[in-house]
Amino acid sequence: MDFWGTVLVVFRRWYVTVPALLLALGGSFAVYRTVPTVYQSGAVLVLTIPVTGGSVPNDPAYPNPRTNPLLNYNGSLNVAASILLQALSAPETAARLGAPPGGETTYVVHNGSPNPELLASGPFVIINARSPSPETAHTLVTRLVAQAGTELAARQATLGAPVSTYIQLTPMVPPTEPQEQRGGKSRTAMAVLALGLFAALTAGYATESLAAALRRRRAGPAPAEPAEPAEPVESVEPAESAEPPALRP
Repeated sequence: MDFWGTVLVVFRRWYVTVPALLLALGGSFAVYRTVPTVYQSGAVLVLTIPVTGGSVPNDPAYPNPRTNPLLNYNGSLNVAASILLQALSAPETAARLGAPPGGETTYVVHNGSPNPELLASGPFVIINARSPSPETAHTLVTRLVAQAGTELAARQATLGAPVSTYIQLTPMVPPTEPQEQRGGKSRTAMAVLALGLFAALTAGYATESLAAALRRRRAGPAPAEPAEPAEPVESVEPAESAEPPALRP
């Protein structure tokens, strides 16, 4: 059925389609109000080499030259960032910080790449926490930033690195104020509304088909057409024999 035919059915069966549309709108609004609001907070950390370099001089009289940490990057920082990402993403760490697996409060730690396991993505640690409570989301990000520094220092101490060469973790973007995320609520409400509109059209077409069937039933069976009279069959008389009958003696 074309577009105008659909419009005609909707208006013709308004007593079915209009209540169905109102129910769809009401259901969509109820779902939008029922779905909990989610707040997101984030932070961006960067790993840097100390200004005195990554090694201790053998002769204290000739210390390592002081270098701008932002001008002193190498692949080792990427490896350290990848190790830190794996440590912060562990389920045990999440449960200890207040975001157990399967709960409403969650967080993601990555390095800006779709695949956090790629070591060439850079020495970044990006944290995003989501929670129904804005305070919980902000607190979780703050805990993760502190835990990142603790993890980095503990692993360097385990390896016996000199304290003066410890990799530093600098907050480039401190924990942000939680922002309300409405995308999930809007998508859910639109999905419910689309299903309601489809149900309204289906109800309208079903009513139209039922009404047509009732009209045909009330009209009764169609009268049979009269049979055409059969054409008369002409009788064929036997032809007379050309020979004269035989004479009897």
